[in-house]
Amino acid sequence: MFDFCKLDVYQKAKALCILITKAISFGNFDRTTNDQLRRASFSIMLNIAEGSSRFSNKDRRNFIVIARGSAFESAAILEYLYETSEIKEEQYLKYLSNLEEISRMLFSLIQHLDKH
Repeated sequence: MFDFCKLDVYQKAKALCILITKAISFGNFDRTTNDQLRRASFSIMLNIAEGSSRFSNKDRRNFIVIARGSAFESAAILEYLYETSEIKEEQYLKYLSNLEEISRMLFSLIQHLDKH
C-alpha cells in the first residue's frame, strides 16, 4: 500500500471527489463548470498523493499547499452552482462541510511540515 492511502485527509478527499463526480454526472452544469469542478476536486487528492512521494518537507508542503488551494477552488465553484440554483442548499452545505474539514486537515499538515 502506498503511504498516501493511509492518510485520513487523502481518504476524505477521495470520497469527496467521488461524490462530486457523481453529482456532475447527474447535473446539467455547463461543460466548463463540469470540467473545472472535476479537475479542482481531483487535484486535491492527486496533490496529496504526489506530495507524499517527495523526500523533503519543503517539496511535500508545496503539494499540500496546492491541494488546499484546489479545495478553495472547489468551494468557490460549488458556491457559484448554489447561488445560480444549479445545486440544492443541502448538497452545497454537505460539500462545503467536507471541504472545510479537508482544508483544516491540510492546514494542520502544512503547519506540521513547517516545523520539521
